[in-house]
Amino acid sequence: MITKMTHTTVYVLDQESAFDFYTNKLGFKVVTDVPMGKDGRWLTVSPPEQPGFEIVLYPVAKSNLSKEVADTLRELVKKGTFGIAVFTCHDIFATYEELKEKGVKFTKAPTKEFYGTEAIFNDDSGNWFSLAQIN
Repeated sequence: MITKMTHTTVYVLDQESAFDFYTNKLGFKVVTDVPMGKDGRWLTVSPPEQPGFEIVLYPVAKSNLSKEVADTLRELVKKGTFGIAVFTCHDIFATYEELKEKGVKFTKAPTKEFYGTEAIFNDDSGNWFSLAQIN
């Protein structure tokens, strides 16, 4: 029986840029950063209050996809096609302001919804995330 999810993958356009975005802008902690293969890198990060769950920052260019599929995926990521996850916080207005000051681009300011207050932001590759304070 499955007991929990420990890893999920976010396809990124540039792994070094994603490393900077997730650690320096979002404040995530690096869990694993090791060479993988001759020119690859296994890089995982985690929200600071969620040990045991890792986000794999996986470059589209290093994927095992065919060139044609990788090219299509790269374009879809750039266009902001993928809503990846919901991140929660204790004070959405303070977190929103802090992230904006660090250069995180929001497409939706904090807005009261039926489930809480939500804002939407994009990572440096184009993936979008919900930032929520659940009431």
